[in-house]
Amino acid sequence: MRLAIISDIHGNLRALETVHREIKAAAPDLIVNLGDCLSGPLWPEETAQYLAAHGWPTVRGNHDRELAETPTAELGESDAFSHRHLSKASKEWIAALPATMSLEPEIFLCHGSPSSDEIFLLEEDGGNHFFPSTESAVRRKLSNVTAGLVLCGHSHTPRIVQVSERQIVLNPGSVGVQAFPGLTVTGSPHARYAIATRQDGRWSFDLRAIGYDWAEAAHRAEASGFANWAHGLSTGFAADAIGT
Repeated sequence: MRLAIISDIHGNLRALETVHREIKAAAPDLIVNLGDCLSGPLWPEETAQYLAAHGWPTVRGNHDRELAETPTAELGESDAFSHRHLSKASKEWIAALPATMSLEPEIFLCHGSPSSDEIFLLEEDGGNHFFPSTESAVRRKLSNVTAGLVLCGHSHTPRIVQVSERQIVLNPGSVGVQAFPGLTVTGSPHARYAIATRQDGRWSFDLRAIGYDWAEAAHRAEASGFANWAHGLSTGFAADAIGT
């Protein structure tokens, strides 16, 4: 079995389109999406339509939940931008996404962690930064999830963690956003995703970073009034602040 894993698109349709073209060339059995699909000053409605049309198994991210449940006036700047630009059909689509999903007993999908879309499964929240979780902390946050492969997003940081002889956690990184201040700083604007292959009962992984037209994405953010997003999109380094 071969899976393509994407996460944290944040409305970056140009990155998503490029990633999808490369994924199709790899011919996986399935593409899965770990959430935070639309939030950001880019192409929220167009991204929603693209995702809905392809129908990939998708779980809800924390920003997806905010878009579905929180009034526009109470949202952060980038969420509010997305909310204003989403159609009724796209809001209904995102509201219907599940918090977690089991593809089969051995594959579990979540955005943050099994219990919360805001808790980093592989990292600890240090307030203005995060750092890798200990082995025991990852096990604690997995709780009663026993799937051999657990897929998570949220931190925008590609990582593979071997929890036990039979359990592995993978974060593919972010398709659309490579820098959040105090949290993720990948240091390059390349779109991230992962390929997981199961053969003879064992998983192997390919973490990928690919180029796309990030200049167009940065220009879109700038034109929408988010110069700080433009900096992160074009460099992979955070400006002083990014509206989240």
